[in-house]
Amino acid sequence: MLQYTSGHEAYDLEPLTERSELVCWTKMQAEAGQDLATIIARKERERLAGNGLFMWGVGNAPSSMISSLARLGRDVPVVFSLMKSKPKAVDLTPYITLVWRRYIDHSGGERDLPANVLVTSRGDHAGLKKRHYALMCFSETPLEFQRGQGFDHHAFRNASGTGAPVGASQVTSLLRRVDKMSEQADYEANFQARLVGSYWVKVTDPAMLDAERIGLMASRFDGDAADWLALVAEIRGEPTTPGGARHEGLLI
Repeated sequence: MLQYTSGHEAYDLEPLTERSELVCWTKMQAEAGQDLATIIARKERERLAGNGLFMWGVGNAPSSMISSLARLGRDVPVVFSLMKSKPKAVDLTPYITLVWRRYIDHSGGERDLPANVLVTSRGDHAGLKKRHYALMCFSETPLEFQRGQGFDHHAFRNASGTGAPVGASQVTSLLRRVDKMSEQADYEANFQARLVGSYWVKVTDPAMLDAERIGLMASRFDGDAADWLALVAEIRGEPTTPGGARHEGLLI
């Protein structure tokens, strides 16, 4: 299990975030019954099958600026950092595991998720989780957890609203640079990508996964892209609302 062990360490700074005015920053940890290493491996399979496209589930709603940035096609890198805290027991062993099958794009239309994408989350004892979100990401390089590149979040402020400092409880944020990053950083940039398509979306049409489909998701995968697409289709099942747009040419 990946654990955060450092604080205020001196790191090399990644040029991508060093030159970007806007950055989407998300902290990551175990979720929906899978540890972080397994999730990253699953996202790499998505990326390979989607010609660089993958989606990363997050718990909070997007910044008010996201729709405008998506329409303008602004270049916004995504920095993924390991959380300092250990994963919660409810994330390691959720009562219910959900798979999400559709999303709301930046123009307000509802579409099927891309065929290569598998977005999951935990549910709760009371029933289905009503809100979940995802970052639409692209990377030309493999998703690999790396150490040694710092991310100094103190050099940024929230991009929306009053431009407040980044709060300790914020998990996913759109940030604007206000200062040069220091080599002394609380977090690492463990891997990076960039936002594409509708950037940061609300996902819809959840379905509860039974033990068989949870087992399929957790099993070792050794197939090619076509095998991955078939596996995703089996786990997701049919969307409640059929006829959503396909992902070819839609996002990039």
